[in-house]
Amino acid sequence: MPEISLASTDAELARCYPVMAQLRPHVPEREFISRVRRQAANGNYALAYAHDAGHVKSVAGFRLTESLFYGPFLYVDDLVTDQAARSKGHGDALFDWLVDYARKNGCLALALDSGVQRFAAHRFYLRKRMDILCHHFALKL
Repeated sequence: MPEISLASTDAELARCYPVMAQLRPHVPEREFISRVRRQAANGNYALAYAHDAGHVKSVAGFRLTESLFYGPFLYVDDLVTDQAARSKGHGDALFDWLVDYARKNGCLALALDSGVQRFAAHRFYLRKRMDILCHHFALKL
């Protein structure tokens, strides 16, 4: 069973980058730590990671927020398991940790968006009893 930790030091954030880069390859390694720090300062963003035997297996970027739709909720910006470690319980453990963290922080829901092409991720979310509630639209500026 992996251990779950919150990344607080630059060294811990750097350890998370190779896994996060599998989901966010457009984020250059040289910018990763500063972007995470900026998001944390501007919007309560945090990075949790599942690690086993000293190796990061899964990473989740998330924030506590509130909306009229959900009330207080935990929004998962990024959730990824290392491709070599998938289907071994690391993503399950991290997801369950996020649910527990949300409950402990008074959240009424956990929400995330997932790219329409991420079919394996969708099967995982449905297995974790998540519902598909809406479509997310965006306009690049």
